[in-house]
Amino acid sequence: MKYYIIAGEASGDLHASNLIRALKKQDADADIRAWGGDLMEEQGVKLVKHYRDLAFMGFVEVLFNLRTIFKNIRFCKKDILEWKPDVLILVDYPGFNLRIAEFAHKKGLKVIYYISPQVWAWKKSRVYAIKKHVDKMLVILPFEKDFYADYGYPVEFVGHPLLDALPTELSSKELFIKENALSDKPIIALLPGSRKQEIRKMLKIMLGVIDSFSTYQFVIAGAPSIDESFYNEIIGKRDVAFVKNNTQELLLASTAALVTSGTATLETALLNIPEVVCYKGSNISYQIAKRLVDIKYISLVNLIMDKEVVKELIQGELTSGSLKLELNKILPNAERRKRVIADYQKLKLRLGKGGASAKAASSIIRFLNP
Repeated sequence: MKYYIIAGEASGDLHASNLIRALKKQDADADIRAWGGDLMEEQGVKLVKHYRDLAFMGFVEVLFNLRTIFKNIRFCKKDILEWKPDVLILVDYPGFNLRIAEFAHKKGLKVIYYISPQVWAWKKSRVYAIKKHVDKMLVILPFEKDFYADYGYPVEFVGHPLLDALPTELSSKELFIKENALSDKPIIALLPGSRKQEIRKMLKIMLGVIDSFSTYQFVIAGAPSIDESFYNEIIGKRDVAFVKNNTQELLLASTAALVTSGTATLETALLNIPEVVCYKGSNISYQIAKRLVDIKYISLVNLIMDKEVVKELIQGELTSGSLKLELNKILPNAERRKRVIADYQKLKLRLGKGGASAKAASSIIRFLNP
C-alpha cells in the first residue's frame, strides 16, 4: 500500500513518525512518501520537504509568506498526482492540509485526517469542508468526538499518541547532568517553542527571570530544526544551559518548566512537571485571534480538563515579572504545585490507556481493506 503523509510542524513529525512505525508493523509492504521532519525520515520514509520550510506562525506572518505557501501547495499537488498514493494521510496543520484534502478528494483519492485541526477553537465552519473532503477522521482529544457528533460527522477517538511517546522514568539523572555538563542545582526547563519567530519572542521574556532564582539552573530545550547559534544570539552572556534533541529527559530531570503554548504543554503535564504556559504573538495577530477564537483556555492541559490546572500568561500578561510570580507558586513546598500534580493524574485518565498510534494504524488499514 502506498501512503502519502503530510505533517507541517515538530509535534506532527513526532506523532506521524509513531504512526509510520505502527503502519509498517501492520503492513509489511507499506511504501511511504511524506512531508515532515527528521523523526519521520528516521522511520525510512521518502521525505519530500522538511517542516522547517513550512511553519509560519500568526496571521501577519502568514500574509508575508503567502508566495512561499502557495508555491508549496502547487508543488504538493503535483507530487501527489505523480506518485499516485492509495491514501493521503493528513496530520493537523490545517491551513495547508485542508487545501490538499479538497484537491485530493476531487481527484478521487482516499483522504484520512489523523489529529484533527482545532476547529472547535475557531473557524468552526471548517467542519463542513472536513465532512465533504475527508473520508475518515481520527481524533486524539476526548472532547473532539462529541464536538464532531454535534455536526453529524462520526469520528474515531484513538487516544493521545503522547502517552506512547513518553519515557516512564529517567534512566539516570546523574548521567544526563554529566553528559550535558550541567551543575548540581535543581533545574528549571525553558521550552520556548519550535519556530524561530516564537523562540525569539518567548525566550527573551523567559530569560528575564533567571537572576531571581539563583539557587536553580535554567536549561533551554532546543528545537530539533533550529541551530544552537540562533539560541546563542538571544542568550548572550546569560548563565543558561542548552540541551538539544532531549526535551523529555530534560523535563524528567526538572523541578518546573516555562512552556510556550502548544503540544509541549501537554507533554510537560504527562511527565508530571509543574509548568507556566506562555504565549505572545504579534499584536495584530493577537487582536485578530482574540476576535475569532472561541475557547476559555489556550493550553491543551486546561482545555482537556475544562478548568485552570496550569497558569496561562497570554500576550500583555506575559512579562518577566509575572513569570517570576507564577514560577514561585509551583516550586517545591508551594501549595499550587501539589494541586497541579494531583490534576495531572486526572488528566492522564481522560486521555485513555495508550496505544494511539497502533489503533490509528489499524483503523487506517481496515478502512483501506474493508
